[in-house]
Amino acid sequence: MKTNVLALCFGVAVLTVTLFSTAEFVLSGISLEKVEKEYGVFAKKRVLALVAMMNRAKDESELEKLEKVNDFFNATPYHSDKSVWGVDDYWATRLEFIGKDKGDCEDYVIAKYFTLKELGVPASKMYMTYAKSLKFNVAHMVLTYYPTPKSIPLVLDNYNYKILPANERTDLVPIYSFSGDDLFNAKQAQLGKMLPAVTKQTRAWDELKIEKKEK
Repeated sequence: MKTNVLALCFGVAVLTVTLFSTAEFVLSGISLEKVEKEYGVFAKKRVLALVAMMNRAKDESELEKLEKVNDFFNATPYHSDKSVWGVDDYWATRLEFIGKDKGDCEDYVIAKYFTLKELGVPASKMYMTYAKSLKFNVAHMVLTYYPTPKSIPLVLDNYNYKILPANERTDLVPIYSFSGDDLFNAKQAQLGKMLPAVTKQTRAWDELKIEKKEK
């Protein structure tokens, strides 16, 4: 009888692991054909690379997810909004950022935020933080992650690729932070001057939606 109980427990454990490990991320918000048609074949490959990275990271710790997502998007070249969009300030969606394969600090933050949220990192732990970069003497945006509400946040940045606690980023002077969910749910509601992009307010921020599904 004891042997049967152990065998049953082992079987349940194997089934649980199997079910958990078969969950995978799939593209659901837009077809790859549309991505290729609008941005080209290389953008399609970047979208596939994003989904693959998320599947590799899906069972890892939150810190490991932060590192993988930070590294993935920091591989994208930096370009100013003026050079990419022809305007002084433009907040690109994740799809636009991947499609153009270039962008500025807000674009990195938005792409990292939505990807980490889909990977299961609570939005309540992530804030978009406006800061001043003392090194470059410019306004800058980073994504900050709070392991607990009272923790010193970790900084995900496209200037310094290493994720460091905020108290070690003496090159940044934080100005204010805001919740990503509050911002993107606000739509046309005023949040001071923090509306995401001054143009094309009707854009779907989750157009490139990636969902986790069971096989």
